[in-house]
Amino acid sequence: MQEIKKVCVYCASSDKVDPKYFEATEIIAKTLVQNSTTVVYGGGAIGLMGKLADTVLAENGHIVGIMPHFMKEVEYHHKDVNEFIFTADMHERKKQFMVGVDALITLPGGCGTFEEFMEAITLKRLGIFTKPIVLLNLDGYYDPLLAMMNQAVENNFLSEKHLEMWNVFEDPKDVLKAIQESTPWSKDAIKFAQV
Repeated sequence: MQEIKKVCVYCASSDKVDPKYFEATEIIAKTLVQNSTTVVYGGGAIGLMGKLADTVLAENGHIVGIMPHFMKEVEYHHKDVNEFIFTADMHERKKQFMVGVDALITLPGGCGTFEEFMEAITLKRLGIFTKPIVLLNLDGYYDPLLAMMNQAVENNFLSEKHLEMWNVFEDPKDVLKAIQESTPWSKDAIKFAQV
């Protein structure tokens, strides 16, 4: 069974979302700390990012924030995280998210979260990133995205195999299980990247 020592969590900065998303984020944070997993995230102090960081810290876990310098005032960087990395731009931030992690966890979010997830699966399709990518589909939040991916397969923009690049879970308590049950992936994926 794969050790899960370090993960990146893609999550949002909005503090106006339904409480169920905060509750799910708290469960995932506690589960990761109980597993002695270091958490990497976008560095924000509010919204789901803030809940993730606050919970990890309250549970005596280790969390690393990564944010471009210019976003300090937009997403209000969390001043209490154990380690903070400021990057030159968004591209470097997303690259740093993937350094040394054992998995990527995508929570419900907005365009930034969508974009991070899509870049990750694009890199996985090319065999550049090979670690598990899991998607929390809480109360069907990501159903439209999953339908779009299936439509891409039906129209030959993706192959059936590409649907194995991510694993979907619905209960936040199952985050580690979702990672462990992800389809193994290798750099050889570039050989079937073309449909």
